[in-house]
This record gives sequence, C-alpha cells and structure tokens, in this order.
Amino acid sequence: MDYRLSNRFLRLAVLFALVGMALGYWMGATEQFAASPVHAHINLLGWVSMALYGLFYRVQPSAARGWLPQTHFWVSLIGLLIFMPALAAKLLGGPDLQAAANLGLMVGPTLTLLSMILFVAVVFRATGPRAAPA
Repeated sequence: MDYRLSNRFLRLAVLFALVGMALGYWMGATEQFAASPVHAHINLLGWVSMALYGLFYRVQPSAARGWLPQTHFWVSLIGLLIFMPALAAKLLGGPDLQAAANLGLMVGPTLTLLSMILFVAVVFRATGPRAAPA
C-alpha cells in the first residue's frame, strides 16, 4: 500500500501542532494574546484538519491515487502557509503590512476553502456506491 500522501499530511499535522503549541506557550508566557486567532487557526487547520486528512488517506489508501488528492495536499498546504502569516500580519503588523495582509487574507482562506471542497470530492469519490473496497 502507498501511504506517502497520508504520511505527508500526518507529518505536517504534527509540525503545525508544534508551531501552534509553541505560539500558545509564548502567548501565555508573555501575556500577549493578540495572536490568539492565529494560534487557533494553526491548531484547527494545521493540526486537526491535516491529521484528519492523513488518517482518512491511511484508512482509504486507494483514495490517494490520482491528481485530485495530490492537488488537495498542495492547495491545503499553500493555503495555510499564506493564510497564517497574513492573519498574523493583520493582527500584529503595522500599517505598512496591511495591504499585503489583506491580499493574503483573500488568497489564503480561499485556497483553504478550496482544499476542503477538494477533500469533499475525494471522500465522496472514495466512499460512493461504486467505490472499490480498501
């Protein structure tokens, strides 16, 4: 069985968990909580969603075949890597960062939503009536 896609999602998930926890630790230690939305989004979209994607592809390895799951991976990753810095810049950055933050806050969440739409298509394709047993 080919678990490469599952492994990539799971490895990213634990890295995002580490980043999210480190950010939460820093916020608690400094009592500066302005980045709380970034912390929450990293943990939910980075840790939880990526882990769930990885676990799905682990239990349904045939779902990882083809261009759609690969596109799902890259759109998920790129979306989050644009979304989180843009949200941080919006919340913490000065006026000179706001234009770039606004652009990132259009592109990043759009890609993140698109990645979920792609995942819905993958799940429905893999679990539909004509799906092959895993």
